[in-house]
Amino acid sequence: MDEQFAVEMQDIVKTFPGIVACDDISLQIRKGEIHALLGENGAGKSTLMSVLFGMYQPESGTIKVHGKPVHITGPRDATALGIGMVHQHFKLVECFSVVRNIILGSESMKNGILDLKTARKRIMELSDRYGLAVDPDAIVSDITVGMQQRVEILKTLYRESDILIFDEPTAVLTPQEIEELITIIKGLAAEGKSIVFISHKLDEISKVADRVTILRRGKKVATLNVAETTKEEMSELMVGRKVSFTVDKGEQQLGETVLDVKNLVMRSRTSQKNIVDDISFSVRRGEIVCIAGIDGNGQSETIYGLTGIMPIQSGTITLNGKDITKADVRTRNLSGISHIPEDRHKYGLILDYSLKENLILKNYFKPSVQRYAFINWDKAETYSEELIEKYDIRTTLGAKTSARSMSGGNQQKAIIAREIEENSDLLIAVQPTRGLDVGAIEFVHKQLVAQRDAGKAVLMMSLELDEVMDVSDRVLVMFEGKIVADIDPKKTTIQQMGLYMAGVKKEEQHA
Repeated sequence: MDEQFAVEMQDIVKTFPGIVACDDISLQIRKGEIHALLGENGAGKSTLMSVLFGMYQPESGTIKVHGKPVHITGPRDATALGIGMVHQHFKLVECFSVVRNIILGSESMKNGILDLKTARKRIMELSDRYGLAVDPDAIVSDITVGMQQRVEILKTLYRESDILIFDEPTAVLTPQEIEELITIIKGLAAEGKSIVFISHKLDEISKVADRVTILRRGKKVATLNVAETTKEEMSELMVGRKVSFTVDKGEQQLGETVLDVKNLVMRSRTSQKNIVDDISFSVRRGEIVCIAGIDGNGQSETIYGLTGIMPIQSGTITLNGKDITKADVRTRNLSGISHIPEDRHKYGLILDYSLKENLILKNYFKPSVQRYAFINWDKAETYSEELIEKYDIRTTLGAKTSARSMSGGNQQKAIIAREIEENSDLLIAVQPTRGLDVGAIEFVHKQLVAQRDAGKAVLMMSLELDEVMDVSDRVLVMFEGKIVADIDPKKTTIQQMGLYMAGVKKEEQHA
């Protein structure tokens, strides 16, 4: 074998009940290159890399690392071979400190006692060398998502990995954190490390990758030099058809106010500071209003307050003229709120339930899926299969598929299907396209516009500025817990939006 390859996977086949996840895939990763793995949700990207990391055993195929055939029976074997993986959903112990998470499983001892001092020193050296700023003594549950990702990267570097797999690394990051991560990844490659960058974001692949391998429905479609291809070509190879990158919206037909928020105040969970500081706004039928801002400026807490996940300090929330300020979550749902949550695992799904059980979570107590006060599972199955077909949810066992076993993008589609089918007056969509590929993003944007055109009120929160500009009819920009601007995206630019988000610029009426 040519010694230029750090990894060579040949004819890999991996199956699960009812589906061939990887169908005879071959992949070669050069030393020192950033190799992107591109594909739709459920195309087999994460599965292929989980085979390389030893989390799955393939039915057939061979793997070579630095020219030598290897048999990887688990992550420990992969680690010993210099392979590290930063997972899409981080593998961190939330009640442990940063240092203890990084050394977990690779602890060094001194006189029979855990040598934290030496470990801490080495971690700080790695942190400085690679520009991965972390607080080594912070508890993981108290740090930002971007910081948690740095901890995951430091875990792989601490184990001296020279082949690094990043699985959807930007799915939960802010635009600023994404830029930092791209810089870090390029620095790692410049040092000679081989990087696999799993993604469905074409802009990021164009910025960061040297080559790209495209998978579609478990098969390899092509390997291309990124500099010699276009986003349009990559997207067509990925989904098998041309994809529109623009959101097709007709003129608004505004109706009456559905949501009216007055003087909303919410306290921070970790201090006495107001994380949401006396904000007022409304959303009318026939419009998509987006809350935008740099992560951590109160947007998430605003949504938690509206949906009943988190208590508010003061203010009023009115839905269709009814005061729901003190209502519980179910009452709010039954009053006309659907919610696509920011954290799909914590608030969107019960991972150990089947897809069918997750799809009826909001109507299992209604006559549509009941019989004599018991769930009618035949009705539930029929309803679920209709949603699976309509929203193109890729599964292994249909409605019986475990939610935990589904790809992140298909988990997101399941939540979107359940919430939109509730036919509520107000759809609250937080990061609705997080973890979705271009084809699925196009579909979701059409669904949001269809809700707006059907006379529903849509309140969206997104960190993707392109999405904010393309989908919204009106944008509320939050900075340090306050709404600093209420703007028409057609009459502003991304650069101006950035100034509002950074607090440099404020509209007079919001100053």
